[in-house]
Amino acid sequence: MPVYSMTGYASLQIPVVPSATGSDSAKSVTESEHAWQLALELRSVNSRFLDLAFRLSDELRPFESLAREQLQRRLHRGKLELRASLEYGGTASGAAADMPAVATLQRLASCEEAIRSWMPQAMPLSVADVLRIAGTARPTLPMDALSRTFASAVTALLDQMQQTRATEGKQLADSLLERVDALRTLAREAEPLIPQLVAQQKQRLLDRWNDALQTASRQGHIPETAEERALTEATAFAIRIDVAEELTRLQAHLDTIEKHLRDGGELGKRMEFLIQELHREANTLGSKSASLETSRISVDMKVLIEQMREQVQNIE
Repeated sequence: MPVYSMTGYASLQIPVVPSATGSDSAKSVTESEHAWQLALELRSVNSRFLDLAFRLSDELRPFESLAREQLQRRLHRGKLELRASLEYGGTASGAAADMPAVATLQRLASCEEAIRSWMPQAMPLSVADVLRIAGTARPTLPMDALSRTFASAVTALLDQMQQTRATEGKQLADSLLERVDALRTLAREAEPLIPQLVAQQKQRLLDRWNDALQTASRQGHIPETAEERALTEATAFAIRIDVAEELTRLQAHLDTIEKHLRDGGELGKRMEFLIQELHREANTLGSKSASLETSRISVDMKVLIEQMREQVQNIE
């Protein structure tokens, strides 16, 4: 199953064919002087939840619930905007298609003449008035044909956008897997340093205790349990700076992230949680750091994890 990005775009323009089928349907589109065209555009950007917005022309507003249902069935995250309009125009030539028919012009002229004979003060019709009135004489489009066409157009639009989202999602997944490998490399660099650092810090603390004991012995004040307490304190300090557990958990989180990316599907929210856990382990590694090398590794890890966090925010 692919990984989907929340960023996508698709556009579509198709004719609205009346209920005629077969050759009659094709003839109604290609040979008629006028034809209805359905234009759709779908945009998607990242968002924590599914946020839908519709910009539909008046003729298409009754189908908003239909479009909403289709989008909610296939999408679960992202801020989407669907624009749709219904246009009426010629299929052969653009400007000539808007020219009113001769019969329509004759009827308008007769009506104007009759009205002005009764109302001489009435203003004559302008070209804009003629085009506007003639436009209302468009043939009626059956609602069932428009509903079928709109539903199939939204489905095709979603298919088109899902392809672009899947393409970008694959690129995001590949980039995340590269950073997972880089984090594993840093973890492997840190692992052999831990026993050595623990031993060094433990020995350093014991040396400081011994120096303190020698100073106290010269002054004649040596507690009976001093040596035992020194060993206990050194061991406790060594345990506090031991990050083997953090590295183990980090490796486990990386394995889970890689599995989710290869399996695909809806994993944005799960990935956000895992990125938080990676941040936690990297911060702990930095706070327990007892050498410049482990501090460098912690900083490099945080940089990679922050890059992953930004990319994960765009995954559905």
